[in-house]
Amino acid sequence: MRNTVVNIRRLLADINDIQARSNLMWDSAMAENGILKCGRLTDFQAHQIEHQLGAYTDCNHGQGLAVIHPAYYRHILKDAPEKFTRFAKVVFEKDSPEAGIDALADFIKECGLPTRLGELKSKVEITPQVLRQVADTCNIIKCNPRELGRE
Repeated sequence: MRNTVVNIRRLLADINDIQARSNLMWDSAMAENGILKCGRLTDFQAHQIEHQLGAYTDCNHGQGLAVIHPAYYRHILKDAPEKFTRFAKVVFEKDSPEAGIDALADFIKECGLPTRLGELKSKVEITPQVLRQVADTCNIIKCNPRELGRE
């Protein structure tokens, strides 16, 4: 993730930076090929939530993830303070898990992405009823640091 942050910032400064683009392609390959997940219980619940949000609205998948991740991380922070402390230090050079999540939200804004549901570009109004449908139909997966319920 640190490499991704560094290289996205490089691209924000120079969209033609081929080395930054190459590094991001490598990051993407490593994130999706499963090698980093070997032997670990990983947490893709935010991804599952966004797939359902996208099913009930027409919001962009990446933008939906940009909104969901910081909120989800704040929700599970107390279940894995050591992981979020490490994330804060390694990725954003912050001293507390809360500061790391805030830095992630700031980075998302820096990239020009939304950070709130109301900022998502969707022709469908995201109401409490829509969010209830998302929750009621979301694939709840066994994940780390804890499983979620529909609430």
